[in-house]
Amino acid sequence: MSRGTANRAVAGGGEPETEEVVGLTHAGEGIVRAGKTVFVAGALPGETVSFARTRKHRQHDEARLLEVLRPAPERVTPRCPHFGVCGGCALQHLAPDAQLALKEKELRDNLERVARVEWRTWLPPLRGPVWGYRRRARLGAKYVPKKGKVVVGFRERLAPYVADLLHCDVLAEPVGTLVQPLAALLGALDIRQQVPQIEVAVADKATALVLRVLQAPTGQDLGKLRDFAARHGVRLYLQSGGLDSIEELQPAEPAANEAAAARPSSPSLAYALADFGLELEFAPTDFVQVNGVLNQALVARAVELLRPTSQSRVLDLYCGLGNFTLALAKSAGYVVGVEGERGLVERARHNARRNGLSNLEFHVGDLSKPAELAAGWLAGPYSHVLLDPPRVGAAPDMLAAIGRRAGSDPGGAPQRVLYVSCHPGSLARDLGILVHEHGFVLESAGVVDMFPHTAHVESMALLTRP
Repeated sequence: MSRGTANRAVAGGGEPETEEVVGLTHAGEGIVRAGKTVFVAGALPGETVSFARTRKHRQHDEARLLEVLRPAPERVTPRCPHFGVCGGCALQHLAPDAQLALKEKELRDNLERVARVEWRTWLPPLRGPVWGYRRRARLGAKYVPKKGKVVVGFRERLAPYVADLLHCDVLAEPVGTLVQPLAALLGALDIRQQVPQIEVAVADKATALVLRVLQAPTGQDLGKLRDFAARHGVRLYLQSGGLDSIEELQPAEPAANEAAAARPSSPSLAYALADFGLELEFAPTDFVQVNGVLNQALVARAVELLRPTSQSRVLDLYCGLGNFTLALAKSAGYVVGVEGERGLVERARHNARRNGLSNLEFHVGDLSKPAELAAGWLAGPYSHVLLDPPRVGAAPDMLAAIGRRAGSDPGGAPQRVLYVSCHPGSLARDLGILVHEHGFVLESAGVVDMFPHTAHVESMALLTRP
């Protein structure tokens, strides 16, 4: 097969076909086994649908849903009028309880098929609001000459365009209702064609919007931006280059010239972990868990499962700005956090000082590189380990380091390891290594509904020593 035929559109669309849907992909598309496997966006397991193939790949085809001939009982009418075009959601046509059941099934299937492990206890799912929950997002912006306006939204699901949204029901307020006002603001700027992206960060008491600007705003533009920020009670930032170029747009001052109108601001966005009496500050582009309510529940369950005491020494890997670290330090004897991004480590140290905690320390370390595992912080001993790696999972050398300590130093080895995951496949792979190669037992596992209406599966698993 030539490279040109590996991924091609079907000329004029394929002929209509009718089949039953047997499952969902990781992106929330219906799976049809009809000779070559077909992915049908908008189709649900158990349904009989009519579809037409639109694009061919080596291993599967893509198809357009023509008609649902026999709907699944869990099918519901999507709340958002943009559903199906906007790529921000994939499962609004499936009832929330059914979404959660599918995510639990995906986690179980991965643990059984990939990890080949059994769990002693299945944790009840952590649930929260299914609308207005998303406090972090990256929105696209695009001036469309044919429409004579700027459109703001997530990328379209089946095309490389920015979806033209009126509002967004999953974005946290006030941003959910500010999508169209933002589009109107950008459309009124002289640099309307030079603002391709908006980063959203909703804190407990403030909202930040970071505008990526490819050209400096004019004086008139700055006035319009300040007026928008004042009218809607948001904080606007301008990003002209890398992350170090982000500057907060300050209110106009009589004695200030335009060159001083935008100046750096220390991070004062914050969210609370009320169960632990903590408040964590973050910068507008820092990684924080998307769902604030679920994050509080996630941290509380993590501490509950790890059960640290005043005698415990805890290692928190991929610790970010201290989301788990600070909460663990409330009951553990000592906690060591390790994170690859220097800015987040600085934020974590600041948050520890701000909350009056001294029984912890933070280190910068790229946990994907074996050389980092020779660092002094790994020496321990540690009684507990928490790891919350990115989507690709933990580095094999990191897992081996945890396993070696558990196998060679029973007196000072981790007895409880909690793995927080954003991808069930990489979680299952890593749990299989820890169980089959290093002697851990999968004590419990369960899902966290961090991203309702998407196919994203967040989960956690507790490992113990037999």
